[in-house]
Amino acid sequence: VRQALSKGKKVKGIKRGYAGLLNEEIIDMTAVDVSDTIQKGGTVLYTARCAEMRTEEGQKRAAEVCRKHGIDGLVVIGGDGSFAGAQKLANLGINAVGVPGTIDLDIACTEYTIGFDTAVNTAMEAIDKVRDTSTSHERCSIIEDILLPEKYDYDEQRIINNIIDNRKKGKKHHIIINAEGIGHSQAMAKRIEAATGIETRATILGHMQRGGTPTCKDRVYASIMGAKAVDILLEGKTKRVICYRDGEYIDMDINEALAMKKSISEYQYEVSYSLSHNYSKNNQ
Repeated sequence: VRQALSKGKKVKGIKRGYAGLLNEEIIDMTAVDVSDTIQKGGTVLYTARCAEMRTEEGQKRAAEVCRKHGIDGLVVIGGDGSFAGAQKLANLGINAVGVPGTIDLDIACTEYTIGFDTAVNTAMEAIDKVRDTSTSHERCSIIEDILLPEKYDYDEQRIINNIIDNRKKGKKHHIIINAEGIGHSQAMAKRIEAATGIETRATILGHMQRGGTPTCKDRVYASIMGAKAVDILLEGKTKRVICYRDGEYIDMDINEALAMKKSISEYQYEVSYSLSHNYSKNNQ
């Protein structure tokens, strides 16, 4: 908002995402309207799901609303779903730029998404607290988090065998981070306790990761990405996504960005695996 105002442009805010756009929940925004927001989590504009925006009719009506309100450029903050909507609007002639905002870090075109650093630090702090209790009670704790289900081979018996083997080697407690996409942590806890005899508890972090005071990294990256979105719209660009890659803030074609696939460094995965186990590979 302030970057656009500094360039002499008027700014409007659209409440509740695409649902608000279709309902014409559009307000004028000034510098005062975004005061005292940098330390807040979530979004002051609120958010909502919008099934209608997935339809061709809904997309055309959204474009008409933009034209009706004299919106020359649209900055869309969100993940793949939000970007898909921006792509459709851009194809209908509405200048649109996407800014990656998702705690999942699952947008392939960028190395960083707004909210990730705050969310992962929130998760880390929660896991540390659970670890203290787990150690005190010599129990196994399952923490359901947003992780990589692709790396899970669905072999629960191997997890159970590892717990039993490590208990024999003197390990007093166990922490299992269970991917949100796999889920069912409560049931898993019951099965592990029945199989090992070790008291097992499940903790589901859920939406506590989606709020809280943003970290310094999130504040800086979000500010730069937001300013960059304004600047490229003023340059006359459209159908773009703001990305952070190789230490630089860049923009790229939205069609190219949405076509990219997310991957993980195999080396980082191997390191995390070796650091999290205190048994040899022969005992896997």
